[in-house]
Amino acid sequence: PVHRRILYGLNEQGMTPDKPYKKSARIVGDVMGKYHPHGDSSIYEAMVRMAQDFSYRYPLVDGQGNFGS
Repeated sequence: PVHRRILYGLNEQGMTPDKPYKKSARIVGDVMGKYHPHGDSSIYEAMVRMAQDFSYRYPLVDGQGNFGS
């Protein structure tokens, strides 16, 4: 369910496709502080997998730059 918490956190921050990019540390910190207090590595790894087009059928997160490579 960390994926669900990430998507909920992005929605709560107002991160929609028409908004500018934000640093992943801000998103990871917000999700870890509010919804998933089990460490940041699992949150970041799940967010990277959601951005990779070969991991899921549909990419759920639009990663920018060196995101997960």
